[in-house]
Amino acid sequence: MSKIGALVAYKGRPAQVVSSTTHKYVISFSDGSRQKVREKDFRFIHPEFSSVHSNCPEVDTSILNDLDVDSLSLQELTEWLFDDFTGQNAWFVNLMSEDGLYFYWNKNILALRPLAQIQAIKLSRQEKALEEESLQRCVDHLRKDYFENNDISWIHEIEQVAYNQSKHSKAMSAMSIDNTPENAHRLLIKIKYWSEFKNPYPQRNKIYNDEDLAFNESIKDRKDLTHLTCFAIDNFDSSDADDAISIEDDRVWIHIADVASYVDINSDLDLFAQKRASNLYLPDQIVHMLPPKISEVCSLGVNEISNAISVGFLMNDSEISGIEIHLSQIRVTKMSYEEADKSLYENIWLSKLNEIAKEHKKYRESTGALRLNLPKTDIKVKDQRVLVFPQIESESREMVSEMMVLAGRVISKYSIENNISMPYLSQASGKFSDEIIENIHNLSLSKAFEAAKGLSRSKLSVKPSMHSSLGLEAYIRVTSPMRRYLDLIVQHQLINYISGLELLSEDDIKSRIKVNNASMSKINKAIRQSVEHFRCLYFKQDRSWEGEGIVIEISGNKARLIIPEFAMITQVKVKTKPKLEDKINLKVSSIDLFERLVDFKPL
Repeated sequence: MSKIGALVAYKGRPAQVVSSTTHKYVISFSDGSRQKVREKDFRFIHPEFSSVHSNCPEVDTSILNDLDVDSLSLQELTEWLFDDFTGQNAWFVNLMSEDGLYFYWNKNILALRPLAQIQAIKLSRQEKALEEESLQRCVDHLRKDYFENNDISWIHEIEQVAYNQSKHSKAMSAMSIDNTPENAHRLLIKIKYWSEFKNPYPQRNKIYNDEDLAFNESIKDRKDLTHLTCFAIDNFDSSDADDAISIEDDRVWIHIADVASYVDINSDLDLFAQKRASNLYLPDQIVHMLPPKISEVCSLGVNEISNAISVGFLMNDSEISGIEIHLSQIRVTKMSYEEADKSLYENIWLSKLNEIAKEHKKYRESTGALRLNLPKTDIKVKDQRVLVFPQIESESREMVSEMMVLAGRVISKYSIENNISMPYLSQASGKFSDEIIENIHNLSLSKAFEAAKGLSRSKLSVKPSMHSSLGLEAYIRVTSPMRRYLDLIVQHQLINYISGLELLSEDDIKSRIKVNNASMSKINKAIRQSVEHFRCLYFKQDRSWEGEGIVIEISGNKARLIIPEFAMITQVKVKTKPKLEDKINLKVSSIDLFERLVDFKPL
């Protein structure tokens, strides 16, 4: 059949075939334009061209239900629906095929849909129309900075973007807002669905709320050490005591809460803790590595008698000997640092332990230990207020910290001597200027900052090696099994060794280090972002804040300063070049809660 002069459809537009070449046809459109196309690129509608329109009339489609066929040609279907096979009627049928409700093109014939399929499509279209109506209503509300209960499903989509658990919100797209977590966060606060105190960063980094998982204690024989006077010293508001110290004659004891007896290796609880890797101590909450009920059971001093792993040893001229490790039962006295400070020179046991801690610190300093006394602060949220507390150095805090380092040294020595696979923490020597090396124990803030940049990254390995900042030939973190997964693994290895049970291999430890490193990256990011968020809120609460920054680095017309009050580093432009350690009075110039940025300018 010749197609010259026929009505055809090309990309949804009616056209007339006006001529042909060997491989192509020339078609013209109502606006007079022409185009060369291949035959397969257009659809034949009617042999005689006529000008057509797209205002399709109401059609009685019920007749199709009586047809006992699956498909018809375009001409047959046009004659069934419109009686006459004209160009206009054929064009109407083509439009109905594009809609696809009753029939659709299958190559060059029209396939009829079963009645049930037609009804399902109608229902789906109705639901879509209602959804679009609901979305538009929600968008109208959001543009006026509020929402209603019927909008919640769309608000939840925005929440998922804010948590970085979805890349798309229909409402945000409809408002021409880029689908970023920051923009979603901003919108949720703007409509007052979220408070400014909402912290999205744990979930944004795929760290989720605490869970209650079942656990049972593995009953073990324990050495009775209840005659010892054991002290668990921590912050006054701490509820989880995972370590305690005592002394018996010349034997130092460091006691660690026995968590491993509740968490079997490769159990669901172990896998759960392995993925979590660590507690998160955030300004507004604590996200626990293990179910909080385990902490309640294991925490030292909660009950009159506590189960522990007790590490005893002798220290003479800073040399360690006579190491013994026991599953034990102890009595614990809980004290705050403030209370311990008052008792350090009155309590005979605390006084002895303090002297041992000082002796060990001197030993580490002689072997190259480095401590940078940069400011530290704690940020807490209480009663919808952000509070910032400087970490005040105290003698008892120093003592406890040193005892924990000592425990890591002792367990390293014990593990190496007994060939126990462990996750050792090491750190290569840093790169420091001669001035820093000569004044390593008396650095100014700017030099401490410079030294911090010269530190090597610490790393975990199954091979013991030097930890330069601690001044130790080998070191293992061991004293926090409730809140650090690898400490829990160390505890398992110790218990299994002294009990004559099978140990994890080096490969087992390596695989756990790998998972731990991946998890800690997310945890550190969530902590940093949470602190930045609440620090911004602190300054929003006090926009009139003025304070002091100390110059720690200079580059051109910019100075990097540390604000000791917040342990915070910022950069400002300066008109005249300052000197290192100069003090500059500052005030807040801008706050971006969603990018977690606070900018300052000199007064």
